[in-house]
Amino acid sequence: MKGKSDKVQQLYAQLSLGIVQGRFLPEELLPSERSLSESANVSRATVRAAIKQLELDGLIRTRQGDGSRCLNLLEPHFEMPAVEAGDTLGLQLQVMETRAALEGEAAYHCARRASDDELAGIECEYGRMLQRGAGQSTLGKAKADLKFHMMIAQSSHNLLLISFSQLFYSRYFNAIYGVLDRTLKRYGRYPDGIRAQHSGIFLALMARDADQARRLASEHILFTRQLLEQSE
Repeated sequence: MKGKSDKVQQLYAQLSLGIVQGRFLPEELLPSERSLSESANVSRATVRAAIKQLELDGLIRTRQGDGSRCLNLLEPHFEMPAVEAGDTLGLQLQVMETRAALEGEAAYHCARRASDDELAGIECEYGRMLQRGAGQSTLGKAKADLKFHMMIAQSSHNLLLISFSQLFYSRYFNAIYGVLDRTLKRYGRYPDGIRAQHSGIFLALMARDADQARRLASEHILFTRQLLEQSE
């Protein structure tokens, strides 16, 4: 009986560490029972017991037909309300200031910690973002831009950065969209420099130049903030 309990605790420790380190992302599914059983070389009963403990400890949510999803551990403590007034300039400026700090740190840790597979995924998304840019709606541009930056955060292997980025982008998307909408109405297109900035961030990540990635990611957002101020 003790041996079975030890195996449960070992698997629980592996899975909980994966959640804390951001290997299993908030709101994403854990691997299936079969997959976990085969990879850890334990019985399905051991897997179910470990998953049950994760659920009791508030790390995952398990639903019939959906599987086990990792919870965003910051959400119960994130009391700032979702905002509908995305066209309020004061809010937009504050959102951009927060993004500059948030995305600079995410890029720094991504450059240092992302796996080769994660960098390959960012490379693919960067290519798709460039292709989608032509003729895309403002809403589509905003979503494509955020997906690129969210992938960088998800590859930072910092659970707080990942969880906060997910909540922040979701709750303040209207303000983020409003920034792009206001900017495009003023210039009629993506302002000069934005594409080059995305390229610089991408190349710094691929080179694993953490300091350069942090600087460029932060400057990219502050540049857009400056354009926003000039739009008034």
